[in-house]
Amino acid sequence: MAYGHLVHPARPRGASGFSGTAVAVIQVTRPWFWPLGWAGAYLGAVLATRSWLPPLHAVPESLAAAFVLGPLVWGAVLTLNDRYDLPSDRRNPRKANAPLVTGALSEKDLVHWCGLFSFTALAVAAAAGAAFTAGTALVLLLGWLYSVPPIRLKARPGADVVVNAVAVGVLGPLAGWSLHRPIGDYPPVMVVLGLLLAAALYLPTTVMDMDADSYAGDTTSAVRWNPSLCYGLGVTLWTAAIALWLACCHLGVLVSRDSWTLQDLMAPVLLAVYAVMAHRPSIPRMAVVSLVFAIPATDFLPALT
Repeated sequence: MAYGHLVHPARPRGASGFSGTAVAVIQVTRPWFWPLGWAGAYLGAVLATRSWLPPLHAVPESLAAAFVLGPLVWGAVLTLNDRYDLPSDRRNPRKANAPLVTGALSEKDLVHWCGLFSFTALAVAAAAGAAFTAGTALVLLLGWLYSVPPIRLKARPGADVVVNAVAVGVLGPLAGWSLHRPIGDYPPVMVVLGLLLAAALYLPTTVMDMDADSYAGDTTSAVRWNPSLCYGLGVTLWTAAIALWLACCHLGVLVSRDSWTLQDLMAPVLLAVYAVMAHRPSIPRMAVVSLVFAIPATDFLPALT
């Protein structure tokens, strides 16, 4: 179904006051995305320390990292994204209530908040160490490359998937690891696994917004390759990720344990859930995939401690 006719013109801003602006700014940061950064970083931290909780001396750095990986980084990259996605967002039913579309925030507001979030993210990241700060700067750079013309990787099929997979699947876990150990010691297999998982989860999101992106002239992966090809590629990436995950368990890569019964039982479940949910993707359906994946991930963590 095409959505080109569903145009949502920005409505005039009302006298919403401070509270209304605060709500709109929080909405832009998409709090439901914050756990993506936290989960990856937590896995990296547990892998580095072999402990459920950070050492007492690292608690301040860990709290600073959580603040950066939650509202600050997401706020910086998503205010920028919303600023340049306005042509497609106005034609996207899923974005009908976005603050820039409704007029709750202006483009000038988003530029202001992007700068504030970016500066604060780097300032707070400094408390977590030089490596973490460098990683934060890299994520902010990737956010700029993804959204801002003329590079605008969002409109370059394949690159849109890769940049998100790197940010969420690689730099997220590496951020948690960097709080405790040198980044050069990070296991290469985790880079591959993170890329596969994050790419498989992101690819269906390009299908959700395909009609609006096409109307706005953004050649995303779904616009260029069509939903069927994206679905097949997503299933392939997800299957490869699960296979690599099981191989790490059974071959003693990173971890060692006698029995991986739950992992073996969950593998076909994970494949089936992804195959069903990604066929007609939506944010809630992909959230279900992530929640089901949390079951074997939670079982995996004790093997690291």
